[in-house]
Amino acid sequence: MKLSTSSVIAVIFLASTVSSAPLFPGNGFLGKRATNSTAAAAYFMTNEPSGNFVITMNIGSDGKVSLANAVATGGQGAHGITSPNGPDPLFSQGAVKASPNAKVLAVVNAGSNTVSAFSINPSQPSDLTPVGNPVPSGGDFPMSLAFNAQGNMLCALNGGQVNGVNCYKVDPQNGLQAINGTLRALGLNQTTPATGPAGSTSHLVFSEDGKQLVASIKGTPPTPGFLAVWNVNQDNTLSPDFTRVAPATGGLLPFSMTVIPGKNAILATDAGVGFDIFDMSGGAQNSSKSSVVPIQGQGATCWSSFSQQTGNFYLTDIKTSIVTEVNVDNNLKGTIVKQYPQASNSGTIDNDVATIGAKDFMYVLTANASAVNVLSLNGPGQAQTIQTLDIAGPAKRAGLTTNPNNLQGMTAFVSK
Repeated sequence: MKLSTSSVIAVIFLASTVSSAPLFPGNGFLGKRATNSTAAAAYFMTNEPSGNFVITMNIGSDGKVSLANAVATGGQGAHGITSPNGPDPLFSQGAVKASPNAKVLAVVNAGSNTVSAFSINPSQPSDLTPVGNPVPSGGDFPMSLAFNAQGNMLCALNGGQVNGVNCYKVDPQNGLQAINGTLRALGLNQTTPATGPAGSTSHLVFSEDGKQLVASIKGTPPTPGFLAVWNVNQDNTLSPDFTRVAPATGGLLPFSMTVIPGKNAILATDAGVGFDIFDMSGGAQNSSKSSVVPIQGQGATCWSSFSQQTGNFYLTDIKTSIVTEVNVDNNLKGTIVKQYPQASNSGTIDNDVATIGAKDFMYVLTANASAVNVLSLNGPGQAQTIQTLDIAGPAKRAGLTTNPNNLQGMTAFVSK
């Protein structure tokens, strides 16, 4: 059934104290509309089995965020099978993704095996409008999404019993339209919902030149994981089979992937050791420039993003609640620059970096704390936590169900 305007629930959250903020139907705000002069927003999702919602946040000129809307995706969330249950329900990065060129936000619905798309209002990016219907993901338990640079192609990574990738043409008016010749299997022995974190799919990205689609798969120690690489043809179809790329010796659980600019290489967090560097130049596997870099004392380093302004990568560890800043030099040698402890047991998971003015800011979903942390990236080795935004209190006052174990995703959008 088509997701109508009246079926979309919008919630206003006031960043300061309020007595109540009830749910109401429609796409508007309750009370006076708050404008956002920076035209920037960040997004994550509730991932609730009873109904998934995208939470939108305005980003101010100082980089800080304020809760804006909660918009129904038209699908259901899910939690993977793990013991004990905890945050990071999809074992993934990229469950929510925004395309600055297409001005579209896409979200996975792991419990209903669908993907939802929304148009982003460029002058007020916290405003979302459903585009088309939620579409089948092409498999079970979708958990990661990737837009190409142009924003006209979106691919989904499925991690359940039927696992693999499926891609769509992005139509800002009509929604997502499946592309023939892109439904490709991984052939993993998995369940629905997926069982993990070990042995599960993790993340999906396009290479910097857009000619390859890459999925990361965690290993089951002592067997290491790998990257699955499909070639992207000129008509946006995918090669029938993927190339399997192993990490360097010592790599175990490649999780998130962040492209290393200008190097045809990928930095992948590794929950078993720290992070892996994959040199993809010339299609080489186990290249001499590929490496594994331990992070001493790490618990599960799983998410990453890159700052254009500092030139460094920022990794989050769900167990230690530490943000680790990493530099990768021209020879693909990775070194740890500095670490930034967040609140103990706050559960630092998904993150993204956005440029506001001439400065970069990092947005971290701290799931155990039901909060979002904002770090100002003042320069290499000079990050500073400037805000912790509560989610649970405003959501409860608005009547919106949130569970720390189900929250997932983080992506930012800045109008060009």
